[in-house]
Amino acid sequence: MINIRGIKLSLHPFFVILMLFSVITGHFLELIVLFSIVFIHELGHMTAALLFGVRIRSVQLLPFGGVVEMEDHGQLTAWKEIGIALAGPLQNVLMIGAALLLREITPGDGAFLNYVIYGNAMIALFNLLPVLPLDGGKVVHAAASLLFPYHPTLLWSSRISVVCSMGVVFFSVLPFLQGEGRIQLNLLLIGIFLLYSNWIDYRHVPYRFSRFLMNRENRFGGGARAGVLAQPIIVDQAKHLDSILRLFKRENYHVIYVINKQGSLIAMLPEQRLISAYFAGLHI
Repeated sequence: MINIRGIKLSLHPFFVILMLFSVITGHFLELIVLFSIVFIHELGHMTAALLFGVRIRSVQLLPFGGVVEMEDHGQLTAWKEIGIALAGPLQNVLMIGAALLLREITPGDGAFLNYVIYGNAMIALFNLLPVLPLDGGKVVHAAASLLFPYHPTLLWSSRISVVCSMGVVFFSVLPFLQGEGRIQLNLLLIGIFLLYSNWIDYRHVPYRFSRFLMNRENRFGGGARAGVLAQPIIVDQAKHLDSILRLFKRENYHVIYVINKQGSLIAMLPEQRLISAYFAGLHI
């Protein structure tokens, strides 16, 4: 692990295993190219995050990308998250363009440049799959949070990603199940990593939702006091506080209108009051 200006950069054990395997099999040059592609890919994420004012805690490199841990205090909007996620594959596209240009203007068979093009294409396409924690999964999750309440977005993106990860594991062992006597080891390791990561994320949904609520004041506190346009939520007085909070959207400030069984308005509450009551263990 190395530290670059407060950002911890490390290799995932999966990458270390691949490095050892490449040395044994004599494919060290291909590994160096792969490492460079992955590093530049993650550098795109890091640069975009820093430009958006998001602090990066750590970056862990994997053979197909990496995991960037960012410090979010409510300032990471859905659009910023989409921009940061797409910045990685964008670097792969730029590297493909540069390799294509070099292949046209330099003599030789271009085998090395073809490998660079292939490696970038595979990493970009794989990372754009709509599965967390891949870039495509982050884009879909952020886009869904613009349309739907945040809690079900968290819950269903995690559930779908767990199922898709199980699908990757299944396809990796499918040749063996069909009697071919082989397992796609690389795909199996990737599937296991994705399944483990998404299962942990699924179990942490309550914590992630609580953090979302705690960051609402940083995001909307000043704007709410300044009288920003709010999205109303109309609820019955018997509705549980937890159920009301699960209706909150990521990019909207809410005012909650509580009505009785006769349909009459009995209270109009800003979202901060409900959030404070929730963490204090109270009821409205």
